[in-house]
Amino acid sequence: MKKRIVLALGGNALQRDGEATAEAQKKIAEDVGEMIADLSKRYEVIVAHGNGPQVGNILIHEETAATEKAPAMPLETAVAMSQGQIGYWLTQAINNAFLKEGKTAKVATVVTQVVVDKKDTAFKNPTKPIGQFYSEKEALKLAKEKGWVVKEDAGRGWRRVVASPRPVDIVERKAIEKMVEDGIIVIAAGGGGIPVYRTKILRRLKGVDAVIDKDFAAEKLAELVKADIFVSVTAVPNAYINFGTPEAKALEGVSVEQAEDYIKEGYFKAGSMLPKVRAAVTFAKHGGVGVITDILNLKDALAGKAGTIVEKK
Repeated sequence: MKKRIVLALGGNALQRDGEATAEAQKKIAEDVGEMIADLSKRYEVIVAHGNGPQVGNILIHEETAATEKAPAMPLETAVAMSQGQIGYWLTQAINNAFLKEGKTAKVATVVTQVVVDKKDTAFKNPTKPIGQFYSEKEALKLAKEKGWVVKEDAGRGWRRVVASPRPVDIVERKAIEKMVEDGIIVIAAGGGGIPVYRTKILRRLKGVDAVIDKDFAAEKLAELVKADIFVSVTAVPNAYINFGTPEAKALEGVSVEQAEDYIKEGYFKAGSMLPKVRAAVTFAKHGGVGVITDILNLKDALAGKAGTIVEKK
């Protein structure tokens, strides 16, 4: 029996040096696709991915080209658009990797809705910047016209900010699990998934403008499809304490308790390593193995020989 893994690829996995064109990002996707195709020989593979650079570009296009007859699409629809875009690149790359060996790939992208709680406190304090930069005057005008929340972003200008709630369910989880059982490589929960909530009375799904952290969404998916290993694939080979200082130390085998202590002590930054460590810890608490590493060390990390490995001890 193959072990089941969920890979959470960072949003910049397809944009190593700030590549902006689709063709440039597709070329990088070829390397990622070959890696996924190779892993599928030994594992059942589900791939989640970030979408920060891509959905940012979509929003800029939508906002700058909007007219009365063709208004800008809402954020949750832009997330769906980015899922299709990146899913296309990855499925094509995986197919081409199999063709090199004279084989046919079984791979599909699932446009994925991720359920959030409308009462999540994140909605009361939006913090996630999206889209383009504006002057203060422009930003405040847009906030009044569109009902946006806007904030100054690290001295670079003003941006719209939205909530980043925690995922509580994956709408397509049963379909994804069935596909994996049938031997299909699945691309899912792209960009953290399309944020939706359920109405109180009829439990209908409705989209909401928010951004779900891709590591939290991928971890929730890993739980729901009963994966054995959850991997946050990032830009560095390990999680570190004292990162960026002479006292930096790479974490290797870490217990849930140790990792939680490091979190409490403030060793990981909120916009960087913290969600990855929290996701790995959450998955380990549910009995699986949480891994943090980069693409170069991924194979060894899956074998327990590299990266940061978080598990119950």
